[in-house]
Amino acid sequence: MRIGLQIPNFTWPGGPAVLGPKLAAIAHDADEAGYDSIWVMDHFFQIPPNGAAEQPMLEAYTTLGFLAGVTKRATLGTMVTGVTYRNPGMLAKQVTTLDVLSGGRAWLGIGAAWFEREHVGLGFEYPPLRERFLRLEEAILIAKQMWDGTNTGPFQGTYYQLAETLGDPLPIQKPHPPILIGGSGERKTLRLVAKYAQACNLVGVDPATAARKFAVLREHCEAVGRDYDSIFKSVLCRMDPGPKGEKAGEVLDLLGRYAEAGAQGAMGALINVQDMAPIEAMATRVIPEARRL
Repeated sequence: MRIGLQIPNFTWPGGPAVLGPKLAAIAHDADEAGYDSIWVMDHFFQIPPNGAAEQPMLEAYTTLGFLAGVTKRATLGTMVTGVTYRNPGMLAKQVTTLDVLSGGRAWLGIGAAWFEREHVGLGFEYPPLRERFLRLEEAILIAKQMWDGTNTGPFQGTYYQLAETLGDPLPIQKPHPPILIGGSGERKTLRLVAKYAQACNLVGVDPATAARKFAVLREHCEAVGRDYDSIFKSVLCRMDPGPKGEKAGEVLDLLGRYAEAGAQGAMGALINVQDMAPIEAMATRVIPEARRL
């Protein structure tokens, strides 16, 4: 099983002045510790239940560019981009730039968005759920067209119209940075995974529920003629090995149950990551064992 670090909050002692150095240290140590990937949320306000909206939150793609400069190996992405927050052409350009400058380590994590308060608060349009999913599909199609490089002509969708889908330079990864769709919805989200994505991420599900969701994904794959095994299946969960690894067994037990359910990766917040010691505990007690699951 591949392990990813999600960094979902920045409420650390010292305030804004320490955020840059502390985040750089966390990402560097996670990279050295063997984490396969590092992820940030795509939010502008802190979200429930993580904390109050007024707590610190960094903009995702600026943060990922910063992380690219302090890491060498781990892949980088959002868990996940809200489709309503950026014009899809701009989003494809941002991910391309991250891929080029990181040496081919970018993911496009994307979903239909949900946090109405930050939409209203910062003036983003917040259309009904059905429309957000239609926009999500168009955004994925735009990114794929821009990344293909052979068709730089227009894109005429219901919600997005681009006169040119020119994207130079092209991403380093071929055929393009992997697309991960986040969410657990069986009718819409997992259907889009089967049609377009190289990976999925289930949020807030226990191992039994994950197994059922993966079974639904398999059905969607069969319906569209997609190889189910070509999709990287992951879950989002919190991990707490303890500062000295005293809870590593509990983490490995949970990861083992997710692996039995069909998950190939687990991304998640590391409790007290700002103290740094849990990263070392993951490096020595969890990640090597997880790779054997």
